[in-house]
Order: sequence, then C-alpha cells, then structure tokens
Amino acid sequence: MNVDRSTPVSRRGLLLGIGALGAAGALSSCSPPPSGASSGGSSSGGDWAAATSAEAGGGMDALVAAAKAEGQLNVIALPPDWANYGAIITAFGDKYGIKVSSDQPDASSQDEINAVKQLGTTSRAPDTLDVGMSVALANTDLFAPYQVATWADIDAAQKEPTGLWVQDYGGYMAVGYDSSKFPALTSLEDLMGSAFKNSVALNGDPTQANAALNGVVMAALASGGSADDVQPGIDFFARLKQAGNFIPVQATSATVVSGETPVVFDWDYLAAANATQVPSWKVFVPSGAVLGGYYAQAINKNAPHPAAARLWQEFLYSDEGQNLWLAGGARPVRMPAMEEAGSVDAAAAAKLPQVQGTPVFLTDAQATAAKSTVAANWAGAIA
Repeated sequence: MNVDRSTPVSRRGLLLGIGALGAAGALSSCSPPPSGASSGGSSSGGDWAAATSAEAGGGMDALVAAAKAEGQLNVIALPPDWANYGAIITAFGDKYGIKVSSDQPDASSQDEINAVKQLGTTSRAPDTLDVGMSVALANTDLFAPYQVATWADIDAAQKEPTGLWVQDYGGYMAVGYDSSKFPALTSLEDLMGSAFKNSVALNGDPTQANAALNGVVMAALASGGSADDVQPGIDFFARLKQAGNFIPVQATSATVVSGETPVVFDWDYLAAANATQVPSWKVFVPSGAVLGGYYAQAINKNAPHPAAARLWQEFLYSDEGQNLWLAGGARPVRMPAMEEAGSVDAAAAAKLPQVQGTPVFLTDAQATAAKSTVAANWAGAIA
C-alpha cells in the first residue's frame, strides 16, 4: 500500500486502465551504485537480455535452465499483502529454486523507475517492475519487449504491441472504513461530515503513487468531473482538508489496524484485505463513480538477471500465477480466457467484491492528462 507520500512512499496505484478493455510510498532514496559494481548479464552465457519470447531464446526449458543458473531475481515495490505477492514470491522461489530479493516493498511506481535509473547496470538493479499505467506509459524507453507464452489470451488494449508493458491484474477504486466508528457510507459526500474528523487518508501522494491518483480520479467522477476532467477530484480533497477530515498520512495495513487511518481510498482488493485484521472493516464503491484499472508488468532492459526476469513473467501470466493474484482479491488480466477454458479458481472468483454501475477505464491520453493535472494542482489545493 502507499503513504500520503509527500515523500514518495508505498505502493502504486493508479491501476490506470486502458479504455475498451475486453474484460470488464515514502521510499528512501536509492543509494548510488558502489564503485566497481558489476554489470548485469545472464550467467548462463545465453543472450536472454535480447530475447523477446521464450521461443526466441531457445524454448521454455532453456529459459528455466538459464534462470536457475543466474540463481536470483530482483523485485521491488511488492508488499507481501498486496494482491497476494507474498504467496506469489514464495511459490516462484519454491518452484524454480531461485532466490527472490524483494527490495523496498512499500515503494511507489515512481520509486521503481528511480531505482532503475539510479542503479543502472549494477547487480542490485530491479529485474522487473509492477507499475501503474501512467508511469509505464511515460517510461517505455527503460523496458525490454517480451511476449509471454499466454500472450494471445491478453486483450490487445491491455498490452503494448511488442510487450514493453503488459497489464497484469486490476480492480476498482473504493473507500474502506471501520464501520464500528462511522455510519454506513452512501456517497463520497458523506465524508465531509463531522463524524470523519482527522480520519480520511489516501494510499500515498497522488503526485507519486498511482493508487492515490486513482482516489482523486474517483472523487472527480463522484463530484461532477469525468475521465477528461479530474480537477473536481482535487477540489473534493481540498474541501475535505478544509473540513478537517483529510489527513496527509500514508495509509498502510499497519495504520488501518492501529486506527490512525480508519477511512482509506484504495483499490477494492486491498481494502477488502483489511477485514482480515479489522473485522468491522467495510468496502464502499460509489455506484456513480466506478473507476477500474490495471497495473502493468515490465522488464528492465538492463536487468541483471535477464533470464530470471523473463521466467518471472512467464510464471505471473501462467494459470498458476494468475490464480494466485485472484486468491488475493485482484482480477487477473487473463481471467476472461481462463473462465472460458475452465482454468480459473472459481472459489476465489466468487469472493471478488461486487460493484454496481458502469466502470470507467482511463485511456492512455486520459491517464497522462490526469497525472499532469494532479501534479500541477495538488500541492496548492491541500496546502
């Protein structure tokens, strides 16, 4: 999850989606690379850094062998309780005998990009990224094209044609709250009431974290704005601040449990997960402001473990990986194809939060414009 993130913090969030879908953190700065740090490369001797598919590199067996020879995978910004990533990392490590080094789990999408740039070709650089769409679209020059074996199952609108980025899992923006402390929510305007004094938080700083940015976009949809006009969302939070209800605190599972952030704008699968520790936690998705979106996977073009990076992608987009995301309450990108094939985890699918209303998914242009508007106007609005 993410903090208020006036300093970048926690995890991502603008699951900014691509339109016409077929399926409908304060991170500490990365230190500079140590002098003499070795450049990354496949220790197996194969040119997996240039492989655009497993087949192009010699086949899946060759990919597995090369990844095992490298022996390590570097990931970043993957909290164990975010979309079931703890179980996913464990399953991958156990299956292939590869050590997964998970760095800065509470980092934001922008922090991931900063790490790629600052760590360059050193052995500590992230091999793969899981970022919000606005960040993915702005940084394709840092990514390597790659098409997983299940490429055909993924809607064309949810992937860059060469595989520079591919959407992975998604959900809907929601408000989670402790129902033992507050009356039932019927609209976002309820949050302006005196009962919510010093209680409402975002999952990060919306100028840095995608989850927080989407919270602002949802508020815009509920306040007379649109996918093309998110300023009403900024105005909503300005009013919330003036009412004394908005708190600039990074919302995490820990702050939810402690009661520091008893009302949080977040993705529905993250919000629902809080109920495991706070039984009175409920999730509200406003019917007139149903905002959906997906995160995206990308491979660092300078990945120090290029074969492991590609094997990780193959695992994530396999039935096993997709069902592990589903078990975490997120909607995997291959879910429609898996439902048709009968390979989806039906029990996990039945537990997904229900939403009412027509979902809105931002286009590339809308996602970019929303990020720019918030970057320009957020600080002044909540000062």
